[in-house]
Amino acid sequence: MKNTATRDKLIDSGAQLISQQGYNATGINAVLKTCGVPKGSFYHYFSSKEDFGLAVIERFATTYDASLVTLLEDSNTPPLERLRRYFASGRDYMHECDHATGCLIGNLGQELSGQSDTFRDALNLVFQRWEQRLVNCLQDAQTRGDIATHTAPEALASFILTGWEGAILRAKTLKSVEPMDHFETILFKQVLVPS
Repeated sequence: MKNTATRDKLIDSGAQLISQQGYNATGINAVLKTCGVPKGSFYHYFSSKEDFGLAVIERFATTYDASLVTLLEDSNTPPLERLRRYFASGRDYMHECDHATGCLIGNLGQELSGQSDTFRDALNLVFQRWEQRLVNCLQDAQTRGDIATHTAPEALASFILTGWEGAILRAKTLKSVEPMDHFETILFKQVLVPS
């Protein structure tokens, strides 16, 4: 039976390094050195660097998805307040990482989508899961009459996720959450408004 603690350690160390320097610049030896695991152990858990990268993506996505459930699906909180908490959480994270890492999935999407169908497909599935969480929240807002119903919640969710990921990228390049603030302000003042 494989020791999942070692596998988890490799994934966690890899995710941290990939967040800081990208997938292509992160070598297996650096991951092994960071977590103090011998090279043979890596291939005991992962068949290739690509297999390892997919495990990093899935771990991050699963962990982040759990936080999205808390942020976006709390039925005791009005839907638009849930969205505001989602945005606040993103801004808080950007402050914590000093605008250096941003969204791991967004970063990998920019880096790897043109290089690998396998990675592109895996990252797209993650984005689709996140979009669906936004769809559910927006449907709640439309049902309550908090926002207009003339735009399908699926289109709104896609717009929000795309815009938010772009705002995160700009926040990294500017070393400021100002683009995230601007996106949220315009979204709530001009897009997510009642009929």
